[in-house]
Amino acid sequence: MSTAAPEQPRNRRKDTLWTRLAEGYRHVTRPLYRWVATGSMTSASVGIAVSSIGLTILGCMMVLSASSVEQLSHGQSPYGLFLRQGLFALTGIVAMFVASRIRISVWKNRKLTYWLMGISLFMLLLVLSPLGKEVNGNRNWLGLGPLSFQPSEIAKFSLLLWVVWSLAKSTRVATSAREALLPSCLGFLGVCGLVIVGGDAGTCIVFALIYASALWFARAPRKIFTRSLLIGAALMVLIVVARPHRLSRVITWLFPSTCTQGQECYQANSGMAALATGSWWGEGLGQSRQKYSYLPEAHNDYIIAILGEELGFIGTCVVIALFTVLALCLARIILRSSDRFVRLAAAGLMAWFVGETFVNIGMVTGLLPVIGIPLPFISYGGTSLMMSLFASGFAMSLTKTPTHPAMSLTSLDPDAHVN
Repeated sequence: MSTAAPEQPRNRRKDTLWTRLAEGYRHVTRPLYRWVATGSMTSASVGIAVSSIGLTILGCMMVLSASSVEQLSHGQSPYGLFLRQGLFALTGIVAMFVASRIRISVWKNRKLTYWLMGISLFMLLLVLSPLGKEVNGNRNWLGLGPLSFQPSEIAKFSLLLWVVWSLAKSTRVATSAREALLPSCLGFLGVCGLVIVGGDAGTCIVFALIYASALWFARAPRKIFTRSLLIGAALMVLIVVARPHRLSRVITWLFPSTCTQGQECYQANSGMAALATGSWWGEGLGQSRQKYSYLPEAHNDYIIAILGEELGFIGTCVVIALFTVLALCLARIILRSSDRFVRLAAAGLMAWFVGETFVNIGMVTGLLPVIGIPLPFISYGGTSLMMSLFASGFAMSLTKTPTHPAMSLTSLDPDAHVN
């Protein structure tokens, strides 16, 4: 009588480890998902306002600290850039509360969307004219007398409205690639093309994140994303190879050992040195060493390095926590609103703020190559700060929309897709 071979024992230790990890993940994400998906829209509006203003105040403080030494070395007032940033901040906060009072029906207006996109494209064209100004190799500034601003920052909001309006007006986006891409891709290609011609490839990354997030939450056909990734990767390689300084940044990022003191890695190494010096608690506010002309763009793209040096890892975590609050409030709008336009707009804003933050901090910490993208609300720059605050006001206005009548806690699933 033959006996069956004994069953091989399973790796219980491995199964138990993965089971515990999965259970731990569910225990963490489900309460967070419930809190986000069942909270009131009023609390989301308050959270957006508090986090935006908190980041702006922290940014003004760090601009003063990071720019004062360099201003003195040029024989200028140490408070010059700080006072300008403070004026931009006050103007932006006023614009934020004004935007928060605008009704959704105004934002949905087709004429407003067309006008904003037309004005943005016209200003981007003017950048390529003699009125445009080149800064650090990028022609992305427009000078009008004593005033100068970046039309690409205004184009972010214009593109957001254009894409959201295009995707929200059609009910066949999920089944038709044509409905998903037309006319939304026309505005995207227009602003990206003009910005690329000016040499500002970093801003195009933000444009792509806004567009991709809106398409994803609109449930566009997935073949759009797979093909776009291939095309985007090929274009990114061409863009990097087209400019020697971009290629040098990527090579020194991939192979740090090939970098010398005078090459592109100098800025990245100085930023890492600032973060390492800050340790847990920092050297103290105003006590940075790297800002003494060692770290280029200390008050702009690399301001998080100075913040980490002076306020330490704890101060950096405070910044990340404020951005997390902003993201969670936008996620609440996505989950609670019953308006398709509102959900797509909140998704685009989340991609805007979170995407810029991730790219900037990833650049400073060495996770990404050096990309000229400022940190929202914190880096020096009047146009960027005012448009970020205005976009926060737009997000606050999105909270004044009808919500789902009731949401059962048992039906909440973090893996569920938004309708």
